[in-house]
Amino acid sequence: MDFRNVDRPNRRDLIRGAAMLGAGATVMAPFSALAASSQSAAIRKAAEAGKDAAVKRLRDWIALPSIAAENRNMAEGAAYMAELAKDAGFTNVEIVPTDGHPGVFGTIDVGAKRTIGIYFMYDVKQFDPAEWSSPPLEGKMVDKPGFGLSIVGRGAVNQKGPESAFLAALHAIRAAKAKLPVNIVLVCEGEEEIGSPHFRQVATKPNVLAALRKCDGIFIPFASQDKAGTVDVNLGSKGIIELELIASGEKWGRGPKGDVHSSLKAMIDSPAWRLVQALQTLVTPDGNTPAIEGWFENVRPLTDREKALIREGAKGGGEAAMKQALGVNVWIDDLKYDDALIRLAQEPTVNIEGLVAGYTGPGGKTVLPGRAVAKLDLRLVPNQTRAEAEKKLRAHLDKHGFKDVEMNVSGGYDPTEAAEDSLLIRTELATYKKLGVPANVNARLAGSWPGATFTAPPVSIAAGHFGIGHGSGAHAPNEYFLIDSTNPKVAGLVDATMGYAEFLYTLAAMK
Repeated sequence: MDFRNVDRPNRRDLIRGAAMLGAGATVMAPFSALAASSQSAAIRKAAEAGKDAAVKRLRDWIALPSIAAENRNMAEGAAYMAELAKDAGFTNVEIVPTDGHPGVFGTIDVGAKRTIGIYFMYDVKQFDPAEWSSPPLEGKMVDKPGFGLSIVGRGAVNQKGPESAFLAALHAIRAAKAKLPVNIVLVCEGEEEIGSPHFRQVATKPNVLAALRKCDGIFIPFASQDKAGTVDVNLGSKGIIELELIASGEKWGRGPKGDVHSSLKAMIDSPAWRLVQALQTLVTPDGNTPAIEGWFENVRPLTDREKALIREGAKGGGEAAMKQALGVNVWIDDLKYDDALIRLAQEPTVNIEGLVAGYTGPGGKTVLPGRAVAKLDLRLVPNQTRAEAEKKLRAHLDKHGFKDVEMNVSGGYDPTEAAEDSLLIRTELATYKKLGVPANVNARLAGSWPGATFTAPPVSIAAGHFGIGHGSGAHAPNEYFLIDSTNPKVAGLVDATMGYAEFLYTLAAMK
């Protein structure tokens, strides 16, 4: 399908697990002034005056793609992130080296009672310019029907747009000469799109760890408003492991070491078929349930409360739109919508991202490949861990006679959970209520982010997502972030900026 003129929804919009609970039947006028700041009018005026500069910051940032999978602009991306932090008022800003690509750390200490942590990623996914309606690094302004004028570019919504809006809030507060109500700890990485393999080294660096442990929680800026203006408050996210399984004649001791003529299949073993056979052992025959030994022994089923949230949310509809957006006609096992959403939130998965072997160009090329590669991602749920899952996968392959199949893990992390009564979650809900934004409590995001780095020891703080605004197309062509909203229920850049300012003041006032 040609996606060049199709708005593809944000992956997190579609895989959020849809565990929802309405925050209230009455929707207030959206985007109220800061409830806790006597200088709210001045902050909004500064945000409006700084809008053009904020758009330019975002466009310049889009023009510098840091792509960890390609080792592209990683040092430059970290340096640029550090400059953005300094420009927004962070001090003690440092580029934090790791065994992989660097992170960035900085703080703002105003002597406040409370401290909030902010997680940024400065990396983006790969892109093919031929699939885009405009150059993916240009930051072209395009009208999106039902939403408004939006900036199109790789990283626009995942996550540079929301992150730029948060930075714009800091600029506006400072320009208005208002007192920042909380201290802020900023931690950034450049490897989120490859599974954050070295981010723990950033978060546990002694000075970074000491700062994080003072935080009352941490969030990733997020633009998840749908057309009705609704947002999700996520109580957790699945973990992930990204890896490759490789079958080769060289490691196997059978089959060719390189590609040979396909006529020789009558007398030579095939590494490609060997990989297929290994993959078939990982799941049930329908491909829908992991069959790795011991995979479910530590899985925590959803609680009755979590299932109730999901079923309540499903009553709001959205099934037809979700099916249309995903291009599917039925759910797995022909489940009803609410049961499919429960399965989405509850089940760990073994997914094939890609299969590569031999010739994949136009026409045919009669070869017997000497090497075959499967790219997998494994989604984990509480109380699974990455270490446990890796060990069990390796043991499974060995037990089934596939010791020769190589397993190369590129990244991953554990699942994330946040308590519904934590200060972070209560502040998010209170902020959305003040803004007049309908919010759903989401039991578990089916997507993944490295929040477990913060929720697990030694950091041990609540972690989640927060933000208003809209964007779509993460990881897809024509990714965009809304700048000028024509939808009164959805925030454009200035209102998204004010949403972050509102959160900071609300946190400072929380009991």
